[in-house]
Amino acid sequence: MICAQAVHKSFGTIPALDSVTAEIRTGSIYGLIGSNGAGKSTFLRILAGILKPDSGTVTIDEQDVFENPEIKSRCFMISDEQYFFSGCTPRDMKDYYKTIYPHFDVDRYRSLMNNFGLDEKRKIRTFSKGMKKQVSVICAASSGADYLFCDETFDGLDPVARQAVKSIFAGDVAEFCATPVIASHNLRELEDFCDCIGLLHRGGILFSRDLDDMKLSIQKIQLIPDKISGEQMLRGMHVLTKHTSGRMWTVTVRGSRQEVEERMRAGNPIYYEIIPLSLEEIFIAETEVNGYDAKKLIL
Repeated sequence: MICAQAVHKSFGTIPALDSVTAEIRTGSIYGLIGSNGAGKSTFLRILAGILKPDSGTVTIDEQDVFENPEIKSRCFMISDEQYFFSGCTPRDMKDYYKTIYPHFDVDRYRSLMNNFGLDEKRKIRTFSKGMKKQVSVICAASSGADYLFCDETFDGLDPVARQAVKSIFAGDVAEFCATPVIASHNLRELEDFCDCIGLLHRGGILFSRDLDDMKLSIQKIQLIPDKISGEQMLRGMHVLTKHTSGRMWTVTVRGSRQEVEERMRAGNPIYYEIIPLSLEEIFIAETEVNGYDAKKLIL
């Protein structure tokens, strides 16, 4: 299990993380989402032991990560900005990672290279962005690492490659109890893939919970009030967002579907419907409450 407790990190006078606390269960796929500059990449690098927090603690299986070779040999970081040795080939990277990861699986590496149609003798600098990402994923999947920290890993991959990478991660979770932690701006990529979601905003974590539980605890309602006004119907409910278009109200509230159904029946509106929320809508609702509103960005 990964445990982060009250993690702070600044770069000079610029704060990156502010008291971030989260737990990531072993064997789960954890999605890390957040606004631009929220600290996702910094948090991943701290979890992987690349950066040291200014204060707070990060442990993996109850051991400190930073400057702990044993734990770090069980972690693999796929950076958003791909870095490879100058003039190297995938075979060179394979030989390098074999010296770091004692359980590096050469047979799996060769099988995946063949499946993705990559030439291990070709200079990586001649590869496209997506092909470089594929090399990183192949090395990560072959490393035998228990914890995979993935920063925008799907960016640059074509649809077939994205699906293949998802299948590789999901298979490793099922077979080896691996724990991928995936930061991404593409929320739809994570929605049908992750077990848990953490939302970072302005250096702090707004929530970290199971995706299914999160969807069950937030409801989106479209309604047309009748004799009882919309404001009266919503009184006492935890309203996250509210928009009106003519007589139609679109409201996002925190609470169970049963609670919302009971409130709507009691208010007897002309029309109402409870609509499932996407992860993107949950992100917008949660961050809008905390002052990150799209309307403010364009006005």
